[in-house]
Amino acid sequence: MATAATEGHPMADDRLIIALDVPNIVGGLELADRLGDAVSFYKVGLGMLTGGGFALANELKGRGKRVFLDMKLFDIGTTVERAVAGIAAQEIDFLTVHGDPPVVRAAVAGRGDRPMRLLAVTILTDLDRADLDACMITGGTLHRLVIERARRALAAGADGVIAPPKQAAALRALPGAAGKLIVTPGVRPSGAAPGEHRRVATPADAIGAGADHIVVGRPVICADDPVAAVRAITKNLATPRVQGASGR
Repeated sequence: MATAATEGHPMADDRLIIALDVPNIVGGLELADRLGDAVSFYKVGLGMLTGGGFALANELKGRGKRVFLDMKLFDIGTTVERAVAGIAAQEIDFLTVHGDPPVVRAAVAGRGDRPMRLLAVTILTDLDRADLDACMITGGTLHRLVIERARRALAAGADGVIAPPKQAAALRALPGAAGKLIVTPGVRPSGAAPGEHRRVATPADAIGAGADHIVVGRPVICADDPVAAVRAITKNLATPRVQGASGR
């Protein structure tokens, strides 16, 4: 679903979530002002927490924007439940928690009947197999681990998953994925540097593979003309490539 267009401007596409990876609330609001009606959905991450992240989220909601609070919560059940209850009361749209089933179940309990969508993190996109080995994570390919963690998180009550673009098609094919959200970080316009992400795809590739939303940060916030960068991504989203489910 896209937001309503304003006179003289194309409609914003809320499949595109802009990550406000800036130092503080001042920088976040300056960028939001600059992007204006070109963007309807923003992500506020953990790195902004000490820079006024919650205040920024509330300000954006007051401006009629959708907000994805990317906190990746992970703690004992009681703590997660209380934290999620407090965040849900702020009318946030999306919130991330780690995809371990006990964490997801606690988050669902904390959210209660509020409409906030809970998204489970599978495997962080800056990790490879060597990193997982160092953390003593069970063996197997990244692809298999992402799919299995997603399956278990959805069974525990998650409304969707955060997962690398190349796993989106396989996730969409899971029996429990009907009606669930797939949100993909690690998305870069063609020719953009991958940054810290090990597994990236273009916006069209990610949507074509089954993602509902893509998250883009530096290719927009570091662009000389952020609005033009958003328009280019939105245009790319309009012509997604349909991919198979075997991408690994």
